[in-house]
Amino acid sequence: MQDSRRKFIRNGALAATGVWMGLPGFSAKSYNNILGSNDRLRVGVVGFSDRFKDALFPSFQAHKGAFNAEIVAISDIWKLRREEGTEWLKSRTGQAVQPFVNNEALYNSKSVDAVIISTADFQHALHAIEAVKAGCDAYVEKPFAETMSDNRAALKAIQASKKIVQIGSQRRSGGNYHAANEYIKSGKFGNITMVDLVWNVNQPGRWRRPELVAQCKEADLDWKRFLLNRPFENFDPRKYLEYRLFWPYSSGMPGQWMSHQIDTVHWFSGLKHPRSVVANGGIYQWKDGRRNWDTTTAVFDYGSDDGKQGFQVVFRSRMHNSVGGVGEVYYSNGGELNLMTNTISPKGGLQAGDARAMGMEANLLPNLKLTELETKVETAANAGGDMLTSGHMRNWLECVRSRKTPNAPVEAGYYHSIANIMVNASARMGAKATFDEATQQVMVNGKAFEL
Repeated sequence: MQDSRRKFIRNGALAATGVWMGLPGFSAKSYNNILGSNDRLRVGVVGFSDRFKDALFPSFQAHKGAFNAEIVAISDIWKLRREEGTEWLKSRTGQAVQPFVNNEALYNSKSVDAVIISTADFQHALHAIEAVKAGCDAYVEKPFAETMSDNRAALKAIQASKKIVQIGSQRRSGGNYHAANEYIKSGKFGNITMVDLVWNVNQPGRWRRPELVAQCKEADLDWKRFLLNRPFENFDPRKYLEYRLFWPYSSGMPGQWMSHQIDTVHWFSGLKHPRSVVANGGIYQWKDGRRNWDTTTAVFDYGSDDGKQGFQVVFRSRMHNSVGGVGEVYYSNGGELNLMTNTISPKGGLQAGDARAMGMEANLLPNLKLTELETKVETAANAGGDMLTSGHMRNWLECVRSRKTPNAPVEAGYYHSIANIMVNASARMGAKATFDEATQQVMVNGKAFEL
């Protein structure tokens, strides 16, 4: 029994992180068949962001050789970052990269086959549409979309394109998360009855860029192109660089953090979106002119149409006290699956005596480690080098070559965006948000929520 458990965990971890090479049955020849082509994969950078520099670039560099890929171009509408990015990439790759003033110029050049998109939150879906319409595969950072109109448009365009699009929900490439998914889907866990999602930090400077803000001048960038389909407002360097603090450029906590965690709920349960959401919170500590909250609590109701499955999810997040940390805990009547400790245990499960008193049978979970491979989820803004991002980038490159579906396809982004938008709608309208399946709209007080 113990051997079978170890095999299950090991296989889940290996499949997720792409380290099957060297195992029986996986030869160099079969790997080359997956690679498929000796042509160089030309990759462009859309948005020279901190996320790209600190996490996406090192992850790409770690795996580019296996898939004959190279960064050849960079697009950024801000002169300072475009020039900085061009020199930064040259110094680290040893190769010159071609700079472009915007994405239109990049795609018109026909110089790239794929792109890595890490622009402002509200731009991801629209930039993904641009990429696939230009014939490019894309790695697209999360959140996928911040409005349902952008969400629906991007889903339609990407599905029609048949391009390989990986959404940046990197938990889907973690060995521990794959093991958790398989354990729950096997039926051994029992029905999910409750999920706790927590993301607590204490970082006054989180999402602030004061030094860069001081350098940001409207004459050096294309402000109208930045706004895309958002309502026009006058140039503000804080909104350009600290967009995560300002709606409608970002929902803040839901889009940045909750999107990762709620995606695991959809993945593990097979449910696409919540039935309803109620959110509350406010700006209690960091009163620096931001629009988005520094404290959020959202309560979700999930359930299947046949009534056989139903549970509550609670997301709690604060930016002014880190007690509780970051992670996800799943509960059943038999115990818990804890992705903060990577363990399954009978903690809180129905005890035999209580079960017998009610004429029931207790089905306590065993004590079990989710994975024998440590997979650390970074909580700092600099997530460079973590196994999840690295494995996720590798999976995207592999799928670009093999044309197989990546770990986090566009549908995963579409569904996490529904949940994000429902939280944002409830928070901003002060009422329960629901989802209209027929119209694919988030509804509050009988009206569709948009900008």
